[in-house]
Amino acid sequence: MNTALLLVCALLLDALFGEPDWLWQRLPHPAVLMGRAVAFLDKRLNQGRSRFAKGALSVALLVLAAGLLGALLSLLGPLVEILLAAILLAQRSLVAHVRAVADGLRISLPEGRRAVGMIVSRDTDAMPTPNICRSAIESAAENLGDGVVAPAFWFLIGGLPGIFIYKIVNTADSMIGYRNTRYEQFGKAAARLDDLLNLIPARLTALLIALPGGVMGDWAAIREDAARHRSPNAGWPEAATARAIDVALSGPRAYDGVMQQFAWVNGSGGRDIGPPDIDRSVTCLWQAWTLMLLATLGLGLVLS
Repeated sequence: MNTALLLVCALLLDALFGEPDWLWQRLPHPAVLMGRAVAFLDKRLNQGRSRFAKGALSVALLVLAAGLLGALLSLLGPLVEILLAAILLAQRSLVAHVRAVADGLRISLPEGRRAVGMIVSRDTDAMPTPNICRSAIESAAENLGDGVVAPAFWFLIGGLPGIFIYKIVNTADSMIGYRNTRYEQFGKAAARLDDLLNLIPARLTALLIALPGGVMGDWAAIREDAARHRSPNAGWPEAATARAIDVALSGPRAYDGVMQQFAWVNGSGGRDIGPPDIDRSVTCLWQAWTLMLLATLGLGLVLS
């Protein structure tokens, strides 16, 4: 069975069953193990002089270890490859977390704030309903890219070593890829490598959203909005989603009590939005997933 068909099986397995909580209550999730590895290197090396070099060395060690582990585990056969790939994909869990925000808002504003606080790092204590909805939709778009499409892409390119390397770099970026005093130098290599590994998947994610969303005619506007985004990659799926459901995303938001003025994405779209708009973003997630599944299946059949 070729890698594309293995990926089809993994995508279906993740979409049908998601995260087996009963298993992770007994064993550490691979993402948890990756986080521990990053934290170990952070504690041991992120001190003293030459922090950029130490950070680059840390990333190199993580990539080497992840690639070797993936190669060894792939020797155990296609069933192990499918199971591990499915574990490292996040379609079902992403949909559940985003949908929970809409469900929470339908109960009460505090419930909506609590639910969105589970998936975003910005201040949520005083968020009004439209800001909660924007936060959830932005999280849906961005995490479709780095939680589903990018891991699938790198599995297709490099099998288990490919998806393991992507996930360890993405984990490192989420933990140490910050522009602050502690991580400005040490986390720079992780952040730049994560940007590189997401370069193609982010644009592919935008395409997967735009095609079934019927907004390919707005591709130039999507590209312009993506270029204004603070992230070189996250703006692509966000801009495509904003156009597909005709809402304005990004804009001002607060982090740690400080209001930051970010550019609007699709600024002419709706701003007074609610739970039905989150529901429509979930539909976009499944449409994009279905298109990716069909394209991967077609590729697998051609290669078989």
